[in-house]
Amino acid sequence: MTDLAKLRGEVTSIRGTVLEMRFEGALPAIGAGVIVHPQDRAPVTGEVYGHTSVTTARVIALEPTRGLRRGDRVESDAEPLRVPVGRELLGRVIDLNGRVLDGGAPLDGAVREPIRRPPPPASARRASGSLYETGIKVIDLFSPIVHGGRAAVFGGAGVGKTVVLTEFIHNAVESLEGVAVFAGIGERSREGLELWEELRRRGVLDRSVLVFGQMKEPPGARFLVGLAALAVAEHFRDHDGRDVLFVIDNVYRHVQAGMEVSGLLGRMPSRVGYQPTLAADLADLEERITATHRGDMISLQAIYVPADDYSDPAITHAFCHLDSALVLSRDIAAEGLYPAIDPLASWSKALDVEIVGKRHDEVLQEAQRVLGRYQELRDIIAMLGMEELSPEDRQQVGRARRLRSYLTQPFHVTAAFTGRPGRRVPLERAVSDVAAILDGRCDARGERELFMIGTLDELEGERRGA
Repeated sequence: MTDLAKLRGEVTSIRGTVLEMRFEGALPAIGAGVIVHPQDRAPVTGEVYGHTSVTTARVIALEPTRGLRRGDRVESDAEPLRVPVGRELLGRVIDLNGRVLDGGAPLDGAVREPIRRPPPPASARRASGSLYETGIKVIDLFSPIVHGGRAAVFGGAGVGKTVVLTEFIHNAVESLEGVAVFAGIGERSREGLELWEELRRRGVLDRSVLVFGQMKEPPGARFLVGLAALAVAEHFRDHDGRDVLFVIDNVYRHVQAGMEVSGLLGRMPSRVGYQPTLAADLADLEERITATHRGDMISLQAIYVPADDYSDPAITHAFCHLDSALVLSRDIAAEGLYPAIDPLASWSKALDVEIVGKRHDEVLQEAQRVLGRYQELRDIIAMLGMEELSPEDRQQVGRARRLRSYLTQPFHVTAAFTGRPGRRVPLERAVSDVAAILDGRCDARGERELFMIGTLDELEGERRGA
């Protein structure tokens, strides 16, 4: 739309980040971007969320509204909000509006594409493909991720979601042939800086794009930053035909921001205070994350579980969109077993013998049986001790404990804090080691010997060294 064709108006009401605007003639459509031009500060961007009359629109501001006044000039090109995309973004850190956050040159000449768009049609999608090895034993064994799939790390506060996510990025970028796009929704500045430094240290920053909507941003900006990062990832996938690693931290903050926006608009809340559009808000984000015939997309997301309640509506809605779920357990974390992923609660649609293979499937079934039996006996052991168990149950408990110790793993991203060098374990090696533990070949070993190792070969190396 040319400058002469722009829709013009003025601010008539300001309530926090909710603005009422009266336009001369036609109204911008719902979802269109608007720009407010205050007299003594930088312009403020907003998005139209509703029409209150034939001449008035209700807008959510995406930046602080301090300094705005009634009567400030408003204009809109009646187009959706857009974000810069393309190769110019590689190695850069930007916000929702495409402003650079890394101190580099602005992206004035970059192509821009709409933040909001429909998901690819079924004819353009490609079915989930082969297994994607993360190098993290408990994930690859019990909740494998597939090319073109959506995986999420679920957990409450302080159980290690971001650490697992960062280790996944660390392992993935080593063999990355495409592009990594990171969406920081409601991110802490410290976490964003640590990720930027980690990618630069690994020498892969030039193949990465970081899009942040920090905690200090208004809810409208935090709600849209995930969609903006996804638009960047989609351009690499569909326009350049490149494989994309798409990482989100944290999807629950996307839900929270939507809840705040809904409250600002005066909508009646639904269950547990969530917005009535909760399911649609999550679907708008998740259903666009998919592989197409043009390129692959692998997504790993962190999702906070409020009060460790997996029946929370936001969590149950999120489960519906996933191919793999990695469930972190506070009880396992309390025992000092990291990563604190619960192998019995985690699941994956890839756990099919046609996908993982017969050997992996057999080892998995036996491991789940042994760990399940141990879970059943824990109360008896706590009250009466191991001596009251049958010889067979004592044997099963010992192997379950050794298996739980083996499933711990030193991470590369925590080596500076733990003093243990990180380990990346191939899936085939992990399957063989678990089979050895379940077959009793490690019964003579103490469970502490298997704690925080990579593979069983390290134990043989210690023996030869001794």
